[in-house]
Amino acid sequence: MYNLTREQIEEAARHVYQVMPATPQYAWPLLARRLDCTVWVKHENHTPTGAFKVRGGITFMRWLKCAYPGTQGVIAATRGNHGQSVAMTARAVGMRAVIVVPVGNSREKNIAMRGFGGEVIEFGEDFDEAREQAMRLAKVQGLFLVPAFHPELVKGVATYALELFNAAPALDTVYVPIGCGSGICAVIAARDALGLSTDVVGVVSSEADAAKQSVETGELRETDSADTFADGLAVRKPVPEALRIYAAGAARIVSVTDSEIAEAMRVYYTDTHNLAEGAGASALAALMQEREAMRGKQVGVILSGGNVDKDVYVKILG
Repeated sequence: MYNLTREQIEEAARHVYQVMPATPQYAWPLLARRLDCTVWVKHENHTPTGAFKVRGGITFMRWLKCAYPGTQGVIAATRGNHGQSVAMTARAVGMRAVIVVPVGNSREKNIAMRGFGGEVIEFGEDFDEAREQAMRLAKVQGLFLVPAFHPELVKGVATYALELFNAAPALDTVYVPIGCGSGICAVIAARDALGLSTDVVGVVSSEADAAKQSVETGELRETDSADTFADGLAVRKPVPEALRIYAAGAARIVSVTDSEIAEAMRVYYTDTHNLAEGAGASALAALMQEREAMRGKQVGVILSGGNVDKDVYVKILG
């Protein structure tokens, strides 16, 4: 399923567009001036949930209704964006949605998930502990577990990559954030389906760099913590299925610090007047780190979401 064809992605796009329009991608002139290269920003902060995950939610729920028509409810673990996607798309097909988040999760993301109809449960110190609790509750309550990585999620998410590559087929490099991996695997799948030679570069937090360690060592690595304000990157252990795909299909994995991410968030605001959450700004942070190597090239960056709490954003803007 991860070896998607163009026809499969286009079919997924038709289902996605019944719920939301395509998001824009713009080559922003001030970013080009700042970085001395053409910078195409894919604006997944412009979806109905403010992040790219909703695309996969749409295709997943459609598949679930067909494959398991008796399903009454679903459950998922999240730091916010996956949960909003699950809550919105489950409610649209008449299902109950239970969302497990770590204690101290983003207050505003929790509010948004409840707004979309989700039942939010706080458990554990981080995403990985919340994920384990979601697996336990799925069995106890008879709920279908919606993982953060699944073929149907990748298929739906690949629609944003199709839009980007159709608009800018000559991209030399695309930078993509890595959390559980649906985003980067979708970009790799779309690139390969279109027969392009674009380098796909994964981006992780320096405080949660298990994906980078795993790719570079050739074995699954886990970090002791994932202490970054970029909650979409705060994963201690890669998803093995995703790791196999981006280990083979990505050109490299780059790690960025919280301070580099914060600077990229400020740059997005000053140069494009767009709101980017930490994970959403990480791709631009990686491009800024590698600006010399990218000089004069055509580069894409995935602004994967804009869901950041007001107090965090005010502090970053200073």
